[in-house]
Amino acid sequence: MPPATTPSTDPAPSRLSRPTRVAEAIKDWIVQAHFGAGDRLPSEPELIERFGMSKGTIREAMRILEAQGLVKSRTGPGGGTFVHEVSKERARALLGNYFYFKDLTIRDIYQLRRVLEPELAAALAGNLPEAVLGRLEAIIGEYDAPAQDVEEEREQHVASLRFHALLAEQADNALLGFLIDFMVNMLSDLTVYRKLYEPPNLELWRRGRAFQLQLVEALRTGDADTARRVMRDHMETAQKLMEAQEAEMQRRFISE
Repeated sequence: MPPATTPSTDPAPSRLSRPTRVAEAIKDWIVQAHFGAGDRLPSEPELIERFGMSKGTIREAMRILEAQGLVKSRTGPGGGTFVHEVSKERARALLGNYFYFKDLTIRDIYQLRRVLEPELAAALAGNLPEAVLGRLEAIIGEYDAPAQDVEEEREQHVASLRFHALLAEQADNALLGFLIDFMVNMLSDLTVYRKLYEPPNLELWRRGRAFQLQLVEALRTGDADTARRVMRDHMETAQKLMEAQEAEMQRRFISE
């Protein structure tokens, strides 16, 4: 194995606590030493010797890494500390915590969706198996008629965003897929807790569903240019209509 990386003495890292710097050094070493998910890390005494730190510092560093989801401890026979692959759900939750107090708007989210999702659609055209296309159509089938009440309206909004989350899962580019999935989930959460599904919006239902049906057809036939154009129009229309929903809810809040 290559030698352990010692905590950096650069000015910026030095402002971090010692356990945090050691946690970063351990993380770098795990990568350099080519540990994989599920591999057991050396024992605590070995880590103390390798990094030249006290037991307390090493333990706190490992707690930091465990909180980040990068290692996992198990007790009992066969126990120890193991490299752990961070799940998409956990990464999404951690990143979501960062934006929790940022007061994101519909415009903020769609600024990125309008750039990324048309390119994803073009890349997927002609490359999706019929099973995935069938799942996309099944999602559209969940809102084949306008909502009859507020609860159904909320469910339809969430379902329509699952359509885009499913597309994100198919991306060959893991970063692109994660970013789109993250934005879709942020929009879903924002829609629910700000009640942007009130009041029911027939135009949003009608046009959104029509765009998605056109998109599935372009994906099935392998028409990348049409897939890109339809998704771009879908994002632009959705932004305009969702911003109107957002403004309406703000007016209601002020009037109340």
